[in-house]
Amino acid sequence: MKIIICGSLTATREILEIRDKLEAKGHEVEIPHGCKNLGVRKRVKNRKVIIDSEEAEEKTKYDVIKKYYELIKKHDVVLVINPDKKGVSGYIGGNTLIEMAFGYVLGKKIYCLYPLPKMSYTAELLAMKPIILNGDLEKLYNYS
Repeated sequence: MKIIICGSLTATREILEIRDKLEAKGHEVEIPHGCKNLGVRKRVKNRKVIIDSEEAEEKTKYDVIKKYYELIKKHDVVLVINPDKKGVSGYIGGNTLIEMAFGYVLGKKIYCLYPLPKMSYTAELLAMKPIILNGDLEKLYNYS
């Protein structure tokens, strides 16, 4: 199966772990540009805590949004890695929302690793009918 992973760059460690697990099972896996190209991310110090963030100018320079759309077209399913972030369970940020919408419009199956968050755009997330895996990657094979 050809799987494209979407998610916040703050989940890079989990995204890389999941990619490795899926590839070990023989799947072709694509991950976000910023997860595999650490040079795209900017390190910012905030009270001695290092935070990774992708700047708008970098997204423009690398045309990240359009390139990921093109990659989504070539994959069978969209897998959203949505761990807790900013005090929100199952956080899905703006960029991931856009990528989910691309997958939905293209008729791809959409899977979320964790339950959907309660946010101002939860209705839009629900309308895309993602399959919730509740943290269990094995369930991915039950639906594909």
